[in-house]
Amino acid sequence: MKTAAIHTLGCKVNTYDSEAIMELLEKENYNIVDFKETADVYVINTCTVTNLGDRKSRQMIRKAKRNNPDSFVVVCGCYAQTASEQLENMPEVDLIIGNDDRNKIIHYINSARKKGQRINAVKNIMALKEYEELKVDEISGRERGFIKVQEGCDQFCTYCIIPYARGPVRSRKPENIIEEAKRMVANGSKELVLTGINISAYGKDLKSANLLELLKELNAVKELKRIRVSSLEPNLLTKEFLEASSKLEKVCPHFHVSMQSGAAKTLRDMKRRYTKEDYLKVVSDIREHFNDPSITTDVMVGFPGETQEDFEETVDYVRKIGFSALHVFKYSKREGTPAAQYDNQVPERIKEERSKILIEVGEALKSEYQNKFIGRTMDVLFEQKTDDIIGVYQGHTDNYLSVKVKSNIDIESQILKVELTGVDKGILTGELTNI
Repeated sequence: MKTAAIHTLGCKVNTYDSEAIMELLEKENYNIVDFKETADVYVINTCTVTNLGDRKSRQMIRKAKRNNPDSFVVVCGCYAQTASEQLENMPEVDLIIGNDDRNKIIHYINSARKKGQRINAVKNIMALKEYEELKVDEISGRERGFIKVQEGCDQFCTYCIIPYARGPVRSRKPENIIEEAKRMVANGSKELVLTGINISAYGKDLKSANLLELLKELNAVKELKRIRVSSLEPNLLTKEFLEASSKLEKVCPHFHVSMQSGAAKTLRDMKRRYTKEDYLKVVSDIREHFNDPSITTDVMVGFPGETQEDFEETVDYVRKIGFSALHVFKYSKREGTPAAQYDNQVPERIKEERSKILIEVGEALKSEYQNKFIGRTMDVLFEQKTDDIIGVYQGHTDNYLSVKVKSNIDIESQILKVELTGVDKGILTGELTNI
């Protein structure tokens, strides 16, 4: 039997795309094996958001060919889209696809093998206008399922390569999203996470669709318990949007609101399309309409020209807002972006120092947020068993607090009430109250 293996780098969007590609291979009678094993076909779904992503992508390409020198190696994703010429110079690569035409992967594999030649099928991503329907049909037994709702981004922040890797905004038709949601719920999903490159832009290219209307339709799906939105831009979160979405009982009180910097000058240099004051207003409005919401964010350190004063301004701002968690990352110079040409590039040593400081701040804020809930009873969706010996199960509350409990019976896939009693190694602990 033919075998194939897939390795995914980067974001949840890539994870979704890889699952869809895996289904296409399975329908062509490929048996999916672990990437460490010998396979006839290897697919590397790449990331290019940082230089590290590029490097890891190349490493996995070489690893695939080492696993089986006679294998057929497919490279797709963001690094393939932006650096196809570099990949053509790698002898290990047989097929380059990029971020379009992935639903034709079987055609390209068969064509390249028949002709005995390598294929570079990367298109001009900026010319695309329609969403590529790369759907996942066979998800089952997964408590939390991911649904991709859109592609592309037209923000063009000065540091970011993603608009060039993913192209313009293309929204998925709402009827296709709802169909997939119903199928996933029927197969066992209790929570659905909407994912995309810029979810806030959902519907701007469609005549009669937007994110709020999509949330309303999903909220009406029977047996679905939770709807979570993976990441949002501040400009979407108007008072009107928040007021309306707060009335949808399945929408989780968890908002990952992209910030990047808390320094006014840095935000302007990044071309982030909002001010510190705008962002603060959004946070205030979220807390007005949702009870004890989890508000998380991304923060970049070491953007070109970021002074020590700018960094301290960001630290103070982060503390003022009181995020429940931070994703801290260091600026990575991406050729082809405006920021790559900026003067005053920050040395790696300083980036590392600032990253460590902000990570510590984030850990303190996370702990502070967790401690607010000790003594409360909350609903937890249990997703996995983490200790077979003593029966420890782990899951999440609707506001994305990670919780673990001991149980003598199997509680995986269930939503149960838990009295939160403490914190162990960064995870809330508790006791089941309704078993």
